[in-house]
Amino acid sequence: MEGIGLVLIILLGIVAFFIFLYFIPVGLWITARFSNVKVGLFELMFMRIRKVPPGVIVNSLITATKAGLTVTTKELETHYLAGGHVPSVIKALISADKANINLSFKQATAIDLAGRDVFEAVQISVNPKVITTPKVAAVAADGIQLIAIARVTVRANIQQLVGGAGEDTILARVGEGIVTSIGSADSHKNVLENPDKISKLVLQRGLDAGTAFEILSIDIADVDVGTNIGAKLQTDQASADLKVAEAKAEERRAMAVAHEQEMKAKAQEARAKVIEAEAEVPKAMAEAFRSGNLGIMDYYKMENIKADTEMRESISKPSSGRSSGKDKGDKK
Repeated sequence: MEGIGLVLIILLGIVAFFIFLYFIPVGLWITARFSNVKVGLFELMFMRIRKVPPGVIVNSLITATKAGLTVTTKELETHYLAGGHVPSVIKALISADKANINLSFKQATAIDLAGRDVFEAVQISVNPKVITTPKVAAVAADGIQLIAIARVTVRANIQQLVGGAGEDTILARVGEGIVTSIGSADSHKNVLENPDKISKLVLQRGLDAGTAFEILSIDIADVDVGTNIGAKLQTDQASADLKVAEAKAEERRAMAVAHEQEMKAKAQEARAKVIEAEAEVPKAMAEAFRSGNLGIMDYYKMENIKADTEMRESISKPSSGRSSGKDKGDKK
């Protein structure tokens, strides 16, 4: 029993020792002391309790101290608890200090918490970045389309990284300036001869206002001739006018056909009225006979006149039978 108790005590001692080393990283404290960084054992233990990794804080503090920066443990711990990237901030501060860029710890943490890579921003400020725009199509005054590609050299503006617009805004503004410059040219030949005019006009517009970058230069990398937009528009307009004229002509033809059908209907209506009136004639004659207004001799005279009229009409119109007989006789 005594042996088992001794083993349990040893095991508990080993567990307690590792727990002690976890909450109080003595090795890290010794490293900090040899690096002239003042940090206490209880301060390291409180970092563990607050769920702050002591290694990240102490190593960053050692790096900053060796680089000649004045940063406290409390500042680094506060930035970590706020969701920041402590090593990136320290690297950015060291890089800015060596490059004589005015960047305070407060500015660096604000940029980092804003979601930007503060170390990359310092690098871009030291070593400018080149942004290539996509193909920008614009039409000159003579109707010829030009397609341009520009390369924009920018440098990070540390003072406007928080709240400043990004690369997409720069590209959009440069594209707008290219379109305006080409559109204001009288001829596409002028643009092809002097593409640097586009750069000068775009730079004069102050496109980097309100952005996180400072535009250093805009260089036109390539200008290609596209389609003849003016001729294409004129062709499309002529085609549209032709379709409108055809539609109007078809409308007039349809109205003429409708008017013709209407006149035919009126003629049929008038003929029906004539037939209806002719049908009333026998009734009127019968009524005249009954009333004594028309005698039998009058009726015969009227019939003779009618027959005489029909005979004269038949004589005045040559019949096809008689003409065909004459032709036969001529052949014989």
